[in-house]
Amino acid sequence: MKLILTNSFCLLFLLCHGQYSIGHTTITFNDPARTGGYGSGGGSGRQIQTEIYYPAATAGENVPVLTGEYPIIVFGHGFAMTWDAYSNIWQRYAAKGYILAFPRTEGSLIPAPSHNDFGLDLRQVEQKLTALNTNASSPFYQRINGNSAIMGHSMGGGAAILASNGNTSIKTVIGLAPAETNPSAINAAPGVTVPTLVFSGSSDGVTPPQDHHIPIYDGIGSACKSFVSITGGAHCYFANTNFNCDFGESTSSFGISISRSQQQTITYSLLDHWLEYTLKDDCAALTLFLDQLSGGSGFTGSTTCTQNPTPSINASGTLLTSSVNGSGYQWYLNGNPVSGANAIQYNALQGGTYTVVVSFPQGCSLESAPYELQSAGLSVGQGNVLIISPNPTSGKVKLESSNLDIHTVTVTSISGEAVFCSISDNEIDLSAQPRGIYFIGVNGHFVRVIKY
Repeated sequence: MKLILTNSFCLLFLLCHGQYSIGHTTITFNDPARTGGYGSGGGSGRQIQTEIYYPAATAGENVPVLTGEYPIIVFGHGFAMTWDAYSNIWQRYAAKGYILAFPRTEGSLIPAPSHNDFGLDLRQVEQKLTALNTNASSPFYQRINGNSAIMGHSMGGGAAILASNGNTSIKTVIGLAPAETNPSAINAAPGVTVPTLVFSGSSDGVTPPQDHHIPIYDGIGSACKSFVSITGGAHCYFANTNFNCDFGESTSSFGISISRSQQQTITYSLLDHWLEYTLKDDCAALTLFLDQLSGGSGFTGSTTCTQNPTPSINASGTLLTSSVNGSGYQWYLNGNPVSGANAIQYNALQGGTYTVVVSFPQGCSLESAPYELQSAGLSVGQGNVLIISPNPTSGKVKLESSNLDIHTVTVTSISGEAVFCSISDNEIDLSAQPRGIYFIGVNGHFVRVIKY
């Protein structure tokens, strides 16, 4: 009867708090290069039985994954804990559109768990689950968006650092009271170069922050990392009630001044935005995260992350330039992407409404405000008309204008580079230039000229 009541409560929780229903399946992944593990059915080698929770149209076991593409979070459990101690994590985030994977390996007290193997398991599960996106026989076929995180609590948090050392296939690593491990998570931290978020309880006596969380965080090699110290927070409160963890904390942690629910509420308020930024490519979520980190209550925070600036378009005639440097660019004309226009500058070939979408290294993108450009073929403004002939030309062109000072002339190539050529008697000689498209401008009025 107790189990029925518990499951009914969980279902009610999901209906009230989740955007999606939650499905569950179990997959045993296999690493042929190692032995041991937990589970069966994954083939020869090391067995990595993994409990997976995911967005579904209807809740249940082995139900179809909801149509769409979702990011992956691989989660490492704490010492002598099991995946079901983290039902608070999968209930919240699977319902928000994430696929949560919980490897069940290295959960024993005796023999002592292998931190190295656990870190390798987390890394293997992330890679193998991601690969199922292209496996037509998998329930996760075409359901994974390519963004993934490795996350863990306590021992699992330290193992997440081990798994993320030198790992650039993931988008972020998150540690909930991460513990020092053997091999050392502190020593591995400089090799973590993806955005990293570390949570700490200030009253944690199981993994004291000054010996575990802070040295790990300080060593992280990422240019974007954040640390959250929850005032009066505990070690075990990141998870649900668990006998082994709670018993250990009762003998070591003192000064805990908040409830488990309060600690989890603070954690979610920041983690929600962080995951939306790193795994759902939402630049605005980073702004919300940074605002909350600097102005929230019940915790102190620090960060090296900076907001991504919103781009604007600077124009010099038909040469359009993004005001912001990014890792990628896409120019749009009248709402449609311009083929091949993927650089910080674009020399417009026609008039219309232009925008540029700038991508940033973490994967999110921001779009500029629209910029209206007059026709690039014949520029007319305030009664000023510029005419160039012949066009196309094999060399020389004549400039005529009703109301412009044609002594102030610029010539640029299609790539935006200045072109130097002889100009005399309102005539420009392009004979020495290679074939292509050029832009001749007088006082901001431009005409496209084809040289053949």
